[in-house]
Parts: sequence; structure tokens; C-alpha cells
Amino acid sequence: MSGFQRVVNTQPAPAIEGDFCNTNPRFSVDAGPGGLVAGDNGLIVGRFAWLSYEEVDANDAPAIANNFGAGSPAGFVHRDQQGLITGYLQESSMLIPQGFQVHLMARAGFWVRNNGNTEALPGMKAFASYADGTVSFAPSGSVPSASVTGAIAAATAAVTGSINDNILNVSAVTNGTLYPGATISGAGIAAGTKIVEQLDGVPGGTGDYAVNIGEQNVQGEAINATYGVLTVTAIASGHLAVGDALTAAGITAGTSITAFITGAGGLGTYVVDPTQTFASGTITVGTAIETSFFARSAGAPGELVKMDATPYG
Repeated sequence: MSGFQRVVNTQPAPAIEGDFCNTNPRFSVDAGPGGLVAGDNGLIVGRFAWLSYEEVDANDAPAIANNFGAGSPAGFVHRDQQGLITGYLQESSMLIPQGFQVHLMARAGFWVRNNGNTEALPGMKAFASYADGTVSFAPSGSVPSASVTGAIAAATAAVTGSINDNILNVSAVTNGTLYPGATISGAGIAAGTKIVEQLDGVPGGTGDYAVNIGEQNVQGEAINATYGVLTVTAIASGHLAVGDALTAAGITAGTSITAFITGAGGLGTYVVDPTQTFASGTITVGTAIETSFFARSAGAPGELVKMDATPYG
């Protein structure tokens, strides 16, 4: 019956994922007024997290934290931020619901679950999955990856819109479609401004979008958008996700997937940033990023492992 104990372990569990595993120095991720809060999907305790400009705080710094992203994660979700049981008859939860205030840890020692396919050994590096923030362990430089065949084409869109602080309002679309990761330009727009997320309106068309640079005031201007479109025609291994890094001879360093178009992890099309062209060929897709943390204990897949960023010696 629901709610009754089902398993008796021969040894007590050493911890719950997300717990501190030692009393080494601990450092929090800086946040301003109004930040940080859990994003649209909430935050799962015991995983890495990334900051997003979906909303900004009073200092125009990112205020949203998600268990997915691109590049290096901002920090780790420690278990002092308890998940809430919100589902009917749910027995436990590691989910901090959307909109709840959270803080992330930049440095500390934690218990984490080994979500990789191989045993974690002391000294291995911890890798954070771009898709969900889960942790796996491998020797330094052994980035978990997928392999696909695909090509990248440059794409553009033209719209009329205004920017107030970090919110782009698109009032008319001349041609094309807007996606997260698109770089926008026009009179008065700060160089390097990118679309982070559509907030409302017609998908890819008129409506409001969050951009990555705040404190902008652009009114009723013609705006151009550029991005790359990756077409995946074959999958040799793995599964694609937003945030994954693309590498191949001829692909710009730092290229990553920023949105799905027709693809959802397999064959299909994806938005990539930055804009470029790449003739069809084999592409290595990094599905996780090496962090500054090390395994400090051994653990088979699914087991808890101590993880710390403090080097020995």
C-alpha cells in the first residue's frame, strides 16, 4: 500500500543526494534583489543549475535558475532547499516548484547520484548534463558525447519591434521565424543581444521575448535576427538536447544547440548559435560539460558519490 515501507537495507543510506558531504569552505552564487527563483520547470535538488535572463533582478542580473543550460553551470542545488510534495499521494519530492526562491552553491562538498554508465572513482572529474543537470564521472577530458551526421545553414528573420530593459516586443514580422539563441541587431540595439526565450504571443512571431542584455530602450525599429539551423540526417549514438555543444572541423568553437525546430533529440532540425554554415559531415555533440568538481569516493551507476571542488595537496 502507498506510504508503507517497502525496502529494508542491510546498511543505512550514507546520505540523500544534495547533502553536504564535509565541512569544507562553502561559497554561494551571488544574486541580487528578486533572484534567484526556480524556472518554469522548477529545480531538482542534487543537480547542477544554470542562470537565465528569462527575468532580471533589480540590478539587471539573471534572476532565474534552471537544471538545464549551455556552457558552465552557475552552481549546485543543495538540499537545504527542500523539494515540496505537491502531487496527490506523492510520497517524496526533490522538486522546488516554479517561482520559489532558491540559492545555488558555487563551491562545497556534496553527495550526488552517479547518473553515468560507468563507476565513479576517486579523482575522476564530475560532468554536468546540459539537458537536466545530472552528474556523471569520467577522467578529465572524457566529455560524454553523441555522434551525428548533419549540416548547418545560416537563417535570418526580419521584424519590427521595441526593447524595454530586457524585453523585446515584436509588433510585426516581415519574414522568417524567431528562436531562442538568435542574435538580433538594429538601430540602438546593444551588440551581442540574443533572444533567450519567448514569453508570450504567436510562436516565433509577434509577442514578447526575453533578451540577454538589459537596460535597453529601443522603440519601433526594424530588427534583424540571425541564427544557424542544424539539420540532423543520421544518429550514430546518443541523444541531442538544448545546450549541447557541437564540434567538428569547420564548426565555430563554442557552437551550441539553443532550440528545437522539428527535432526532439533525434533526426530533424535544431537552432544553433552562432550563425554559420557547415557542409554535411560527422559532428560530435558534447552532452555534458566538465566541472571543477572531483569524485572523492567510489560509486557504481545509480549510487551516491562524494563530490568536492577542493583539490588535494
